[in-house]
Amino acid sequence: MVLASESCGCMSTAQQSSQCITNFIRNPHILAMEEDYLYHLGLGTKTHDLPAMFGDVKFVIVGGTPKRMESLAKYFMHEMKAKLPIGTQLSDITGAAERYSMYKVGPIICVNHGMGNPSISILLHELIKLMYHAKCKNPVFIRLGTCGGLGVPGGTVVISDGVLNDKLNAEHEFKILGNIVARPTKLDVNLAQELKSLANLSDDYQTVVGKTYCADDFYEGQGRLDGAFCDYKEADKMKWLNMLRQKGVVNIEMESSMFAALTNQAGVRAAIICAAILNRLDGDQVCSINELFG
Repeated sequence: MVLASESCGCMSTAQQSSQCITNFIRNPHILAMEEDYLYHLGLGTKTHDLPAMFGDVKFVIVGGTPKRMESLAKYFMHEMKAKLPIGTQLSDITGAAERYSMYKVGPIICVNHGMGNPSISILLHELIKLMYHAKCKNPVFIRLGTCGGLGVPGGTVVISDGVLNDKLNAEHEFKILGNIVARPTKLDVNLAQELKSLANLSDDYQTVVGKTYCADDFYEGQGRLDGAFCDYKEADKMKWLNMLRQKGVVNIEMESSMFAALTNQAGVRAAIICAAILNRLDGDQVCSINELFG
């Protein structure tokens, strides 16, 4: 697995930067606060020693479900041969908050972000502040998830090198105080290529790099024909999907524009890696994910 060792290429490149995430919190109100309580994580600057708990974090990995993040953390424990203190076991650090689930193995934290841009937005705000309060240096943020492939078969690993919104612009539109504020959805292209270089020719799946289209919902927003409502024809769907392909889009999901916009605004190196559940050009129905990914 790419991130199982601190000696991997991504880690060495991240360490080359002298910037610290503490430079990228652009909110003067935080400095005036007596305590900053990260409500959805159940962590606070007074209730917890955040530098002691998280100061060594180098990788922040976010994904959809709590179970996936727990399984990923256990995988890292095995690969890194990490040992917990006697009498303890891997546990959900943020379990008391009952919103997200976070696991920490060495310099890696794995957190679930739920489904859709609003859910991942809440998490990212608090994770960025957590890295700030913990005085972390150069953490790399990576979103791992599933997606609908576009012109690639199910099981393909897609590494994003850019994100388009529903207007086909490389930006996310934030609604702030009644105004629309567009922020660029830039990802670290060099990091994407580093991750691609770690793919093995012997893998029984292919790894590709390309643009990601971020939708606001799973059904109509992604041109599916199997939702509760559908006012378009299959020919309309196929025309739209092929237009996206011509724009360089290779997958569709629902969190990438927020992820890319917020990490870019924070100046954090970030990447998105998704496994395609199916090729949308062949259909819309998703079979059991367990059949594809175990």
